Amino acid sequence: MCLGIPGEVVALGDRPGMATVEVGGVRRPVNVMLVEQEGVEPGDWVLIHVGFALARIDEEEARLTLDHLEKMGQAYQDELRALAASRAG
Repeated sequence: MCLGIPGEVVALGDRPGMATVEVGGVRRPVNVMLVEQEGVEPGDWVLIHVGFALARIDEEEARLTLDHLEKMGQAYQDELRALAASRAG
């Protein structure tokens, strides 16, 4: 199963179009070029899928989505493991 997961931007990357995003304690580089025109700054929340930020979302929506994902159990844990193992960037 592939999920879009909310993550918080913790830092802008050294390379254009990249940012460090935290999801469930995992920090990974994420391509933010698809949402750059909206402006992306540390503290913003984005919806991530396969190493790309697809949309900016507000913090309330992110927290509600994370709560629902955590209730999915194994599927969410699998997605976090895949994120931790990814080599985006």
